[in-house]
Amino acid sequence: MVKRQRRRLGDMLLQAGLLTAQQLEETLLEQGRKRERLGKILVDKGLVTENQIIALLAEQLGILSVQLNPAMVDPEVAYAIPAYLAKRHAVLPLRRKGEKIVLAMADPLNILAMDDVALLTGAEVEPVIARESIIRQTIDQVFGLKESAEAALQLDDTEKDLADQENLAAMVDDAPIVKVVNSVIQQAVSEGASDIHLEPREGGLQVRLRVDGFLRDVMLSPKNTQALITSRVKIISGMNIAERRLPQDGRFSLQAEGRPINIRVSSLPTMQGEKVVLRVLDKAKMLMPVEQLGFSPHNEAIFRSCLRAAYGMILVTGPTGSGKTTTLYSSLNAIATAEKNAIAVEDPVEFRLDGINQVQVNTKIGLTFAAALRSILRQDPDIIMVGEIRDGETAEIAIRAALTGHQVFSTLHTNDAPRALPRLAEMGIEPFLIASSVVCIVAQRLLRKLCLSCKAEYTPTPQELSLYNHYGTSHDLPVFYQGKGCKECKESGYRGRTAIHEVLALNNDLRSLIINKASMEDIKQGALRAGMVTLQEEGMRLVSEGVTSISEVIRVVFEGV
Repeated sequence: MVKRQRRRLGDMLLQAGLLTAQQLEETLLEQGRKRERLGKILVDKGLVTENQIIALLAEQLGILSVQLNPAMVDPEVAYAIPAYLAKRHAVLPLRRKGEKIVLAMADPLNILAMDDVALLTGAEVEPVIARESIIRQTIDQVFGLKESAEAALQLDDTEKDLADQENLAAMVDDAPIVKVVNSVIQQAVSEGASDIHLEPREGGLQVRLRVDGFLRDVMLSPKNTQALITSRVKIISGMNIAERRLPQDGRFSLQAEGRPINIRVSSLPTMQGEKVVLRVLDKAKMLMPVEQLGFSPHNEAIFRSCLRAAYGMILVTGPTGSGKTTTLYSSLNAIATAEKNAIAVEDPVEFRLDGINQVQVNTKIGLTFAAALRSILRQDPDIIMVGEIRDGETAEIAIRAALTGHQVFSTLHTNDAPRALPRLAEMGIEPFLIASSVVCIVAQRLLRKLCLSCKAEYTPTPQELSLYNHYGTSHDLPVFYQGKGCKECKESGYRGRTAIHEVLALNNDLRSLIINKASMEDIKQGALRAGMVTLQEEGMRLVSEGVTSISEVIRVVFEGV
């Protein structure tokens, strides 16, 4: 229950200078006639804003105010009450907090609403206040997804009709199924998800979102809707809905939150049914200016000088999902002017870039990276991007292109920047060719950022402190932070990610080491002398700045290295 405070809202409005005594008296008389909340009448009359009322009520009652959005809502908790009750009281359960239910309310003095929710959930209610219009909008979004899935169950003779592909094609265009798929995609974009997973399970179709590198369940759609939802996705992405025995790939585009979003789709037949993964490609995130890629000032200066090189190869290394493609695209976008002919060969083409001639690898017809590269060299290119160097043949052609007056960009899978040099040698490239062609190597990782709403100081363990003392660049010990977990970050303690980089620009000393086939340790020492800052040091820099935690740096940078 809400603990009532002695100060009245009217007195607080007067004290804050938001109302005159006459305005308050007139509004109180109007309240007596209308039997409405004082705050609502004041907002309707334009005397105060809804946000001002919310701030004062939160102070008066000693509760939190929230900027509500669908990403803050745990669907399983929200669905504990019926939609009609949520709409009637303008309330929405957000999440569980121990034995309590956190309840967003437009009117936190509505004891009846709290009693109804407590009765239905069997939990004590902890109210938070939010704008009524936003609560109602979020109710429509959250419950709309559930109602659409339930409505899809009402389609007659679903199992029988699935055998008829014409009927299935018609059914997946039905409004409930369209709404389910659209709602899932909108939620994914809203939460900044990189991937949407539609996984067939015994109990139905499990919908999961990958946010900041981690998968999270968001909805279990009824079993009867499984084929309808996956078929809807296959139709809009240009796949064959009749083919369920073989993997397929497709793509489609849409507008979400006022910006263009590309979706790349992959289906995979499993014993439980077709699993579908949708990769969310947000142009705003994939075509960032170089200064927004997360480089430190030191690394950015080195990288920009390498971008200005007339010819040579720039390599970006790191594991899958470390942001290599984003760095390549942003680099390409920065230097591909109208006076230059830029051609990219990719597998797959992640995003369509204006002014870049993009080639999709198709191994079924013999269009490999190497074959495409040979043809590209006959197209008078200035800039060449190779999505990935996978074999010696591709590496050799790319290296020779870099030596003959072209800027070449590509990726490799290595743990750090110096290891890319022996990796090329392992592919059969002569050391003198590597030394002459490679201009720069960038290794990178993505680190989760601490949630600003719940990060708190803490004392690191002796092991964590030892790592910081070894790799930290600050002479004084900083304040260490970790995320406690809150509704804003879905209890993870983190919100969003940032990149860290290890930039190795080759100089004459390093080229001499490569030609003389120096050891890996000697090459690394040469890189450090050339000004390279390691990934470990970059990670600890972000720890000292309070951007991330030591445990996150250990997870991403140290484990498996």
